[in-house]
Amino acid sequence: MAAEKAGVVVVAFNGPGVLHQLTGVIAAHNGDIRSISLIEEQPPDTRIYFELDLPGPIDPLAADLTVLEVVRSVEVVQTMQKIYGKRIIIMGGGAQVGQVALGAIAEADRHNIRGEHISIDTIPLVGEETLAAAVRATRRLPRVRALVLAGSLMGGDIEHAVREVRAQGMLVISLNMAGSVPDASDLVVTDPVQAGVMAVMAIADTAKFNIDRLSRRVF
Repeated sequence: MAAEKAGVVVVAFNGPGVLHQLTGVIAAHNGDIRSISLIEEQPPDTRIYFELDLPGPIDPLAADLTVLEVVRSVEVVQTMQKIYGKRIIIMGGGAQVGQVALGAIAEADRHNIRGEHISIDTIPLVGEETLAAAVRATRRLPRVRALVLAGSLMGGDIEHAVREVRAQGMLVISLNMAGSVPDASDLVVTDPVQAGVMAVMAIADTAKFNIDRLSRRVF
């Protein structure tokens, strides 16, 4: 039987060993933790979000979490995967980021009304060190399927970061810009609006576009 995906928000006492108790109950129900986030701390409590794969219904697990002394409340919620789905991160210069987002949002809307769940995140950034760190950090963010680098000049350590995340399975699309980042990317697109459109098409299950079938990588 396929595992059921579930989201749980736990409000618990903020102290040592609390996470160990919570994950112990999840393990006892054969739950597989797909992601975990500390949403916020409001001493003496903290809110913790778990995204789980479960072999059975969520209610028995929620009930066992509730009886823990450290737990204040338990809420079963829809998973972030179900609500927000796959993520595309767009980073770089503000004007270019905005134009890429224009294409990505319009294309995501077309697929989302057909049953997809694709969300677009943007962050205008400048500077080699800042951008390289941001590129590497995408691998620590949940549900990110593609990264679009939108700028006029990117190279150096940003190129190294791009090659690192691509080696870990991240799809990277670059605008056709100066610097070495385009050479390190999966796909290079000159028009920023089209870059956003192609990023969405590349990760959408409802699209027939496949980067691996392209005879060229620069457009």
